[in-house]
Amino acid sequence: MANTPAWAGLPVIGMVRISTANTNRDGTGTLGTLVTGDASGTVIARVRAVFSGSSGTTAGMLRYFLNDGTNKRLIMERRVTLINVSATVKGYEDEFELSDFGLKDATWSLLVGTHNAEQFDVTAYGGKL
Repeated sequence: MANTPAWAGLPVIGMVRISTANTNRDGTGTLGTLVTGDASGTVIARVRAVFSGSSGTTAGMLRYFLNDGTNKRLIMERRVTLINVSATVKGYEDEFELSDFGLKDATWSLLVGTHNAEQFDVTAYGGKL
């Protein structure tokens, strides 16, 4: 344990566009790298996912995995709902905050995959330690 607290310094914004269907829950298959840790550590405070396709979403999941450089572990699933986008109906959006979530060093990363073959832009906001 450190004798003095560590605060995030430089901001970190990671982003990835995903669209390849991946029904796996074990870390295999196509996943997008949302953010990779910094050598001194990275804290992730918030994640936002937005449907960026054209017709709409079907019921499914966005799955988030923690990768320590060797192992990928499912840490969260976020439900995607059925939405038919139009001029008056906006597409799927999801935003959530993380508390005490960090990437230990540059070998660690946060990954994301979509259950259905639908396009999402996913962004993570945080900072380097």
